Amino acid sequence: MAREKILIVEDNKALSKLIMKKMESNLDFDVDVAHSFEEAQNLVEKNSDYFVALLDLNLPDAPDGEVVDMILSYKIPSIVLTGSMDKEVREKILKKDVIDYVYKGNIDDVNYIFMLIERLHKNRDIKVMIVDDSIATRAQIKSLLQHQMFKVLVAAHGEEALVFLQDNPDIKLILTDYQMPVIDGVELTKEVRKLYSKNELSIIAMTGTSTDLISAKFLKIGANDFINKPFTREEIACRINNSLDALEYIAKIEDMAQNDFLSGLANRRYFFDAMKEYFKEAKKKNEPFALGLIDLDSFKQINDTLGHHVGDTVIVELAKTLQKHLTHEHFLARLGGDEFCVVLKNIDQKKALEFFIKLKSAIASVHIKTKEKKDLNISVSIGVTFGDLGSVEEMINQADKALYVAKKNGKNRVEVA
Repeated sequence: MAREKILIVEDNKALSKLIMKKMESNLDFDVDVAHSFEEAQNLVEKNSDYFVALLDLNLPDAPDGEVVDMILSYKIPSIVLTGSMDKEVREKILKKDVIDYVYKGNIDDVNYIFMLIERLHKNRDIKVMIVDDSIATRAQIKSLLQHQMFKVLVAAHGEEALVFLQDNPDIKLILTDYQMPVIDGVELTKEVRKLYSKNELSIIAMTGTSTDLISAKFLKIGANDFINKPFTREEIACRINNSLDALEYIAKIEDMAQNDFLSGLANRRYFFDAMKEYFKEAKKKNEPFALGLIDLDSFKQINDTLGHHVGDTVIVELAKTLQKHLTHEHFLARLGGDEFCVVLKNIDQKKALEFFIKLKSAIASVHIKTKEKKDLNISVSIGVTFGDLGSVEEMINQADKALYVAKKNGKNRVEVA
């Protein structure tokens, strides 16, 4: 599949080269560069399928921003680059249908371009809902958000918004007015917070009423941010992007806390938290289940002879193989080093044992390609125990004893405690 492309139109060849190099190394895009209006026109006439264009406002053959109008006529989303940032220039740029403008001052401004493009790339998969009883306001904000490449829903009041949220549980941000019929912004915020935390869905409240008490009220009941009307395009875009960045950072931190950085599987801490919950539930329902400790055979030898980078590759490939053979009902985690744990839910002992024997054979047939050796074959030993013990810790201890027996009896085996 061909990579998406970005168009840079900039007469400063050193700057365009710098942007192109950073773009190709930091973002997953191909880059076309033009140094004049004529070169840009020739490129878009051949192919106008660009994700976004970066456009110098003043070119030798187009000194008054003509390139912006030309590129926009091809429906290419555009960011304007300018060396002048007075009020007149800013107003001229913002009258056009552009995403944003960037002042070409220093390296920080260049870095902002990358952050903006990365944000736009993410935005295409993000649903945002506008809730406002003013048709004009809804249209204005919808247009702005569509320029930022969001998927946009609109609602006229809180009741309608809650219906849309029920049908679209993946909405990540709500922009809500304060004073609306049926259900106002305050009540909507309260209802949304019953369903989603501030770390799951962001709410930005808007109002034309000038009072500090309203902003404080919204923030106390769970709004992430507050903005007074009228607002500029830049202000609301920045606040939206900041809110979404915060959600993504929190999600990343939660992912790091729960998942193993190398294999991507659940980590030891998350495993024990989740298993203790499941253990209680299974005991209440008298549900049979099995736990298997899986340990790579001769993993130390692989690290010592081929290097830790090959050992890391083995861990990743083993994790992929385990995921491939497990359905979503079951549970898989990396407990540390070369030790993994599989929990088979709602399964009798005979079927569980059959599963682990087949899994052992499947792993033994895996061929891992390395630079040092064309094919590296691996095997695992598995210690199995069943859900008739008193605690998760007791099950782990029993499975570990069975694992020790499997290692002692020649490896590449399944043993039951």
